[in-house]
Amino acid sequence: MTDTPSSADDVRGAAGRAVSSERGPQTGQRATTAAEGSAGAGVVTRPGEKDGYLSPYHYDVDYPRGVPTFGLAPEAGLPAQTLAELREIAGRYPQPQSGLLPMLHLVQSVEGCVTRNGIEACAEILGLSTAEVTAVATFYTMYKRHPVGEYHVGVCTNTLCAIMGGDAILERLEKHLEIGNDETTEDGAITLEHIECNAACDYAPVMTVNWEFIDNQTPDSAVQLVEDLRAGREVQSSRGARICTWRQAERVLAGFPDDRADEGPAAGPASLVGLELARQRHWTAPPIEASAEPPPMARSDAVAGVEESDTSRAESETKMQAAAGGKQDALFGDRDGDDNSDEESGS
Repeated sequence: MTDTPSSADDVRGAAGRAVSSERGPQTGQRATTAAEGSAGAGVVTRPGEKDGYLSPYHYDVDYPRGVPTFGLAPEAGLPAQTLAELREIAGRYPQPQSGLLPMLHLVQSVEGCVTRNGIEACAEILGLSTAEVTAVATFYTMYKRHPVGEYHVGVCTNTLCAIMGGDAILERLEKHLEIGNDETTEDGAITLEHIECNAACDYAPVMTVNWEFIDNQTPDSAVQLVEDLRAGREVQSSRGARICTWRQAERVLAGFPDDRADEGPAAGPASLVGLELARQRHWTAPPIEASAEPPPMARSDAVAGVEESDTSRAESETKMQAAAGGKQDALFGDRDGDDNSDEESGS
C-alpha cells in the first residue's frame, strides 16, 4: 500500500524524490552506486563530474530556460583564504556593500566564474540576500555565469570598429577557433566574445585580452595573437602590461595588485596628437600669477542662479495660491454672506 502524503511539505518532498530518481544525482550532490561502500565500488560518473561531484560549472539541463544559472562548486565551499580576502575587501569601505563588485571579481579569480558558492559567501559577508547579489552579478557583463578560458579575447564590434574591420576580425576568429560568441575552445585556452565600445576608437579596430588593449588589429594579426596566447608566448598589450591569465586579471580587479601597473605605455600616438601639435606650435596654458586674486568660483554664479530661480518660482507659487484662495474666499464668502443675511433677516 502506498503512503499518502499528509502535508504540502510531504507532497513537495515526494515530488523531489521522484524527480531525483528519474534524473539521477543533481548538481552538487555526490553520486554513488548501490554497491559503493564496503565493496569499494567507484562513483557514478556523469559529464562534468569529478571525484564524485559535478564540476563547479556544471549546468542542470532541466533548469527552466530564461532563469540565470550559476555553477555550483563542491559542498566544501570557497577556500578559507578566499573567504578571508572577501572580508578584507568588504572592510575597505565605510559601507561594506560597496565592496560587492571587487568581491565578485575575486570569486571569479578563484572559481573561474561567478558560482553559487561565491554568491552565497558574498551575501553572507555583506548581509545581503542571494537575490540581491545575483541581481548585480547578472547586470554587469564582466561577471560570467560559465567558466572562462585561460584568456578572454574580446573583439569590439561597435560602430567605428565594425566599419574599420571589427566584424571581419570576429568572423575570422570564429572560423579559426571553431567557436562562436561567448564560447571557449576545447583546450580551454581562449574564450571569444564580441564586445561593445571600449573607448578606444582612435585605435580601431581594437581587441582586448583580459581587458588589456590590443590596438589596430587585422584578421591576420588577430589570428596570430590567439596562436601566440595558445602557445604560451609572451604578449604585450599595446597600451598596458604584459598579458596575464584571465584569473590573474580578475584578482587585480579585485584590488590585489600584481605590480604590472607601470609596464608599457599608458597612451599611444593617436591619443597624443593634440600634445604633439601644441609642442610644435609652442602652445602653452596661460600662467597663473601667485599674487593674483583667485577667480570667483563658477559654482557661486550657478548657485546664485538656482537661488534666484527658486525665489521666482516660490513667488509665482505664492501668487497662484493667493489667487486660488481669493476665488475660494469669494465663493465661500457669498455663501456665508447669504447665511448671515438670512440670520439677520430672521432676527
